[in-house]
Parts: sequence; structure tokens; C-alpha cells
Amino acid sequence: MTDVREVSCSPPGRRVLLFLAALSASGAGAALVRAAYRGPDGWLGGGLLLGLLGLAALHKATARVRADTYGVHSWTLLRRRSVRWGDLADLRVRLKYANTPRVQDTRGVSLLLRDGRKLLLPLPRSWSYDDPDFDAKLDAFRALHRLHGTPESDHVPVVSYRTAGRGWAGSLALCLLLLGGAGLAAWFVPSAASGERAWRSATPCTAGTPAADRDECLTTLTAVIARTDATWSRSKSNWLYFVDGRPMDRLAVSSDSAKMFEPGDSVELTVWRGEVREVVGERHVYRLHVPASGELAVVASVCLLAAGHPAARVLLRLRGRRLPDDEVLPSALPFAGALVGTAVWLLPLAYLHPTTLLTGPGAITWAATGSTATLALFVWAWRATRVRTPGEIDATTGVMGVMGEADGFAEKETDGKETDAEYDVFLAARFLEHTDYNPYGFGTHIVLGGGPLAVTPHPGPGRFAAKPVPVERLVVKGVRRVRGSDGDTVPSGWHMAELDDAGTPVRLAAAPDDLTRILRELASGPLRRESRASRSRRGGTRR
Repeated sequence: MTDVREVSCSPPGRRVLLFLAALSASGAGAALVRAAYRGPDGWLGGGLLLGLLGLAALHKATARVRADTYGVHSWTLLRRRSVRWGDLADLRVRLKYANTPRVQDTRGVSLLLRDGRKLLLPLPRSWSYDDPDFDAKLDAFRALHRLHGTPESDHVPVVSYRTAGRGWAGSLALCLLLLGGAGLAAWFVPSAASGERAWRSATPCTAGTPAADRDECLTTLTAVIARTDATWSRSKSNWLYFVDGRPMDRLAVSSDSAKMFEPGDSVELTVWRGEVREVVGERHVYRLHVPASGELAVVASVCLLAAGHPAARVLLRLRGRRLPDDEVLPSALPFAGALVGTAVWLLPLAYLHPTTLLTGPGAITWAATGSTATLALFVWAWRATRVRTPGEIDATTGVMGVMGEADGFAEKETDGKETDAEYDVFLAARFLEHTDYNPYGFGTHIVLGGGPLAVTPHPGPGRFAAKPVPVERLVVKGVRRVRGSDGDTVPSGWHMAELDDAGTPVRLAAAPDDLTRILRELASGPLRRESRASRSRRGGTRR
């Protein structure tokens, strides 16, 4: 597309958007007129909502992007931007994954400027991986950039939530929010523990107890239930109503208690600090649930551990800040495993010793042992999430080393028998492209060792449904880390080998060590067959 001179993007369904904007504006205006004559009511809220929807529709309808010989120009309802080709470092695809299966992923075009700033264009947009119009517009943008500028990359970088170029402000905000919740829950632990001790030590009030001290003792009142109001919904309260409204009109209880009490039951109410703590009847006893100090300590611990996951994501992004923006970062699951392992010992300790964590010898030993285990888990997680950059040894040195091994393979004979063991080894790997040996991407493993290299849809045993890989057609071009354009089905810790299949580019993904082993097999396959054929000829000559 070197003859492209100008590219224009306008929103689809522009007339429909303008009609919706006008209709929403009319509804909002009518609601305002009604509020002016009759006063504010529910119609005013609906009018404000219609106004916001109209502004959103108008913003989409007025969006426009054009690229020409001078640069990229974008217009929205409130802003206009222009970027010259000389100031543009690269064009990227911004991929936003949907949170629900019914909502499709969104693709957009992002601009990376020379000064490091990133601008997301309002258009073009796509909600499908197979969108020829979006792909054509993107190709035209890149053709103009190559013609009038100097792109930094020779491929289309795709930035998603898995890649290094995605921001970490959201993860940091979530981490701080959870830490605030943990601090708030921990702040209430001492007062809850004090209330528990006071409740356990409270005694019934006597006739001589002063009125000012009656809140700290137990007051027992009798009542007769007039009726109950039990619901199945958790959002609604369940009530006990008392005869003649004595000692109170009604009392909120749990759903089970409202079903157990019946009209006419005589009950005793225990009041402490102005609150009914117990309702005792002949068939059922209701006790008011007040969060205990141990429960609050567990809540604080859970919030603290939950804050560790977004904190780990921020750490991984800071750790991979020197990586290209479209390279996939290691997964934070090892840190999540370390947090789960910490929860195994921390939550029981917090529940049993909410305020005496560092006072008893048993609690101190428990905490010290658990902290040591947590430290070991986090060291393991740190090592498991290190960024392994593939070097030239994966694609060249490993291949050359196998060539030397194959040259000496014919010499390793013992009474005409091969010294290497013939057995099948199944390695998790996959070709990303549809080929004759990987139709429709059916392969999930590669088998090697006991026979020719083959692709299988299962981890073995046996070579059922295996399709041989044409080793003689494949040439290794290079090995790299996984990029955002490789899709979200490839694990982040794998590496990607770029192969040439008789002129067709093919990608092969596998774990780093497995990929090196597969590439060595690709390089040594023809040499091993030649060595076996020469040994067979020599054996026939001897006979």
C-alpha cells in the first residue's frame, strides 16, 4: 500500500448517533421545563440521564481521524489533535479484553510519540479479530508512516493487559484501596476485643444498680411475640413484632430466627448497652452476631493478602520496564501462590491471637515459622517470574551444537546397535498457524525421540492422531519472547520461535527449555536420518 495518500475514519452509524443525541437532548429539555414549572421530581433525574447519554452519542458521532502526508489528525467533541510523522515513533494496536464472554474484545489504534507520550485515537475501532476494514485502515496508517516517517518496529505491536506497555495505575489504586480496608479493619480490632471482654464479664443488673451504670450490666425483659415477618431475600430485614409494642415495637432478627419464632411465644430479651443481644424462647434462642476481634483480624489479613496480588503486578511491570511495550510479562500467579501459602498460617493465627500476636511464646513461634515459609515462597516466586530473554544460543548455538553431535553420532556404535534410547517424549508446544501438519491449530504437544517429529492433540502416551512435521522444510529464523500479537492463549513464560516453512512464516511456542530441545531436534533430524542410512549401508556391506 505504498500509493496511499490519505486515510479517513468516521464512526459507523453516524446518522443514528446524531438522531439519538437529538432525541436525548429533547427529552432532557422537556424534563428541565417540567422541573421549572412543577418543581424537581423524578423526571429531572431521568432528564439528566438522557442528557448524559446524548452527550456520549454526540461525542461518538463527531469523532473523526484523518492521516495525510503531514501527519495524523483527530477530532472529537471537545478536542483536536495533530501529530506530525516526524514526531511519531510507532503505531500500535491497543487491545482491551472484555470481562464477560458475551462482550467482544475491542481493538483500537494508539500512537507512540518520540517523547514517550501515548495517544489513543478515537477511530478506527474493531470488536472482532477478523475485521478486514480495521486491518485495511491500520495497514494504510502504517504505509503512510513508512513513507513519511521512521517507524521503530517492523511489526504491528499489540499492547494489552498482559504486556509491558500497559499502565499500572489501576493496579496501584486497587492495592492502596485494599490496604486502606486492611488498616480500617485492624483499627477496630482493639475496640472489638474490649467489647468481647466486657460482654463476657457483664452481670445481671440489680435493684440497687444506678441508672448510669445499667448500660454495663444485663437487663432482662419479658415480651410476647405478636407476629413475625420472615423473607427469603437477603436484602430485606426479618422482624419480630411484640404485643402492645412492649418493650419495643419490633426487632430485626435473622431469617432463620424469624421462621422459628411463632405468634404467642413468650420470650426473654437480654439488653446490654442499649442493644438487644439475646432473645430466648422455648424452642429457639437468637443471639445478635457482633463481629468479634478475631473475625476483624481475619478481614484485615484477607485485605492485606488481597492487596499483595495487584502489588505483585505493579512489581512485575516495574521489573519489566525495559522490555518492549508489546512483550508479554511473566504471570503473577507464583506470587498469588505465595500469598495463598501465607494465608494458610496467617488467617488461623489472626483469628486465635488477634491482640496477643507478640505476647505468647506459642504465637511468636507460629509467626516466626510462618514468616520463614512465606519468605521462601516469595523468593521462589521472584525467581519463577524472572524475565528470560532468549539469546542466540536458542536459535543458532543450539543448532550448531547438534550438528556437531550428529557428525559424531555414527561413531557411537556398539555391536551395530545405537546407544541412544528410542522412546517418545511429549512436550507442551503449539504451532500458531494453520498448516498441513497442524490443521486448524489442533496440536497441543510435540512428540520426539522414538520416531519422527510430530504434532499431537494430546500429551500421550502413543502417537494416535499424530501428524509428522516436515523437518526438511522448516528453517529457524529466530527466537523471541511472547508478544501481545501472539494472542492470550500462549502462556506468558513461553518463548516463540519464528520459522520459515518453504517461504511461509510459522510460529512455534513452547517453554524455553522445551523449545530449545525441539529446535535441536529440527536441526538434527536430517543428519540423524543420514547417519542411520549410512550405518544401514555399512551393515549390509558387512553381511
